[in-house]
Amino acid sequence: MKSGAAKKSADSDNSNRLRQSGRVPWDDIPRDDAPAMFDRIAPRYDLLNRLLSARRDIAWRKKLAAELPPISNLNVLDLATGTGDVILSILDHCDNISHAVGLDPASEMLSLAQKKIDAASCSDKTSLVRGDALSLPFLDSIFNAVTIAFGIRNVSDVPQGLREMWRVLKPGGKAVILEFSLPSNRLIRAIYLIYFRHILPRLGAIISRDAHGYRYLNATVESFPYGEEFCALMREADFEHVKAKTLTFGVATLYSGIKTSSGSIE
Repeated sequence: MKSGAAKKSADSDNSNRLRQSGRVPWDDIPRDDAPAMFDRIAPRYDLLNRLLSARRDIAWRKKLAAELPPISNLNVLDLATGTGDVILSILDHCDNISHAVGLDPASEMLSLAQKKIDAASCSDKTSLVRGDALSLPFLDSIFNAVTIAFGIRNVSDVPQGLREMWRVLKPGGKAVILEFSLPSNRLIRAIYLIYFRHILPRLGAIISRDAHGYRYLNATVESFPYGEEFCALMREADFEHVKAKTLTFGVATLYSGIKTSSGSIE
C-alpha cells in the first residue's frame, strides 16, 4: 500500500509527464459545472451518442458487460450511469446479475435513466442514486463489480475516484472502465482528430444546443491519460491484474483491474 504522500507525489508526476508531452493535464480542465452541463444536454444525449459514434457505443458497452465476473448473484455498481445505458446493457447481456446500482451527479440524466429502466421492466433489479464518485455513499467491500463508461475523465480527482472504486469492491471484485482514447496509427489518428476537433463539436452544438458541452468533450478526451498511463493510475490505486483492450482502432479503450486484498488504502 502507498502512503498518502506517495500518492500525491505520483499524481504530480503524472501531471508533469502530461505537460512534457504537450498535453494539458486532465486536472487543469475545470469540471465543477459538469453535472449542470450534462443536465442541459440530457434530452438529446442518447441520440448524440449514437450519431457521433456511428452506433459503436452500443458494441463497446456490450464488450464492457462481457468483462464482468462470471459468478452468480452479481452485485454491480455503475458510476456516471447517465441515462442508464450501461446498466441496461449489463442486464441484457448478463444473466447473473442480482442487483445493479447506478450513481450519477446529474439529476436530469438519472430521471431519463429511470424512465428507460421502467420501460424495460428492470426496476426490480436496479436502484439509482444521485451522488459523487469521489465520496461514494456505500460501505466498504460490498460490490462484485464497479463499472464506469465515458465518465472517469469527468471526475475532478481521478486517483481518488479509482481509490473509491477499489474501496467498495469486495476482495476478488473487478473494476471495468470504458473510456475514449486516441488511435496509435498516425493516419487514423490524424483523421480522427480532424473529426474530433472540428466536426464533432459543431454537430454536437447544433443537435444539443449546447456548444460548451462538446468543446469540453474534445478537451477532456485529448488531455486524459490512456493506455499504459491510465493502467499506471489503476495500479497506484492498488488494482492488480490491470489490462487494457483497445476498441475500434483505439478510439476507445476498455480497462479492467482486480481488487485482490481486503486492506484499506491509506
